[in-house]
Parts: sequence; C-alpha cells; structure tokens
Amino acid sequence: MNQEDISAPMELPLLPLSAVALFALVHVIAGKLRFITMIPRSRWLSAAGGVAVAYVFLHLLPEIAAGREHLEDALGLEREIWLLALVGLTVFYGLERLIRQTRREHGSGAPVFWLHIASFAAYNFLIGYLTLHREDGGIIGLAFYTIAIGLHFLTNDFGLREDHAG
Repeated sequence: MNQEDISAPMELPLLPLSAVALFALVHVIAGKLRFITMIPRSRWLSAAGGVAVAYVFLHLLPEIAAGREHLEDALGLEREIWLLALVGLTVFYGLERLIRQTRREHGSGAPVFWLHIASFAAYNFLIGYLTLHREDGGIIGLAFYTIAIGLHFLTNDFGLREDHAG
C-alpha cells in the first residue's frame, strides 16, 4: 500500500447502501401492508415469493456455479461450494422445523421467538454484507437484486408475523 492509497478518501458505495436502506424500510413497513394479509393467500405475497424464487434460479445459481469454477481453478475444490449451499439450506430448513415443532408442543414462547429473530438477524446481516460486496457492480443487476431480496424480506416478515402473532 503506498502513501496515495492511505490518504485517498474512502468511497462510500452509495447505491449498495441505498439498497440496504430499502431492505430496512421493507422490514419497517411490512407489518403495515394490509393487502398481503388477505385470505385466501394474497396474490401479492405469492407474486413476491415467486420473484424471489425466480431470482435464485436465474441469478444466484449461475453465480454459485461461476464461484465454483474460480475455487476449482484456485484451490482445486470442485463440489465444496455446492456442499456449502446445501448445508446452508439444510440449516435453515432444520431451524424452521425446530421452531415450528417447538411452537406446536410448547406454544410461541419467548425463547422460540428470539431464536427465530436471531436467525433472521444473522441472515439479514449476511444479505447486507453481500449487498455491499457484490461482484456484479452494475446498476441493473443491483436493481434486480434489490427488488428480489426486498420482496423476499417482505414474505419473510409476513411469515414471522404469522408464526409469532399473539
């Protein structure tokens, strides 16, 4: 690192920070959106979930595949990235089952609620970190990412409210 690097002002990634602020706003307003609570299941909620799933298949899985190729070239790792993705999905699914089973057997007590909140806080932190450190620096990619993750957070918040209403 040379002297110019040290004295240069640090640039703030304003667009990714704006995306993170929008994610926080989704969490703040999600409970106030009455149109997603309609029964039968809201079309808006279903559409939001569909957009998030489509984003996974159209963007995230190809990105994981590209990352796997880099790991294979650099470290000789082949399937480990897919194993990490599978472990993450399994941990999330297992935690959701544990929370639902505990709630069925013992009600929606404070420990279950806080475990659920802590898991989503860690998840939100990871999403925020990845938003600020995305490989694709393009504004179009960031816009699609922000929409998909924002809608995903909306469905998560709805589920948390539904799980822990009381």
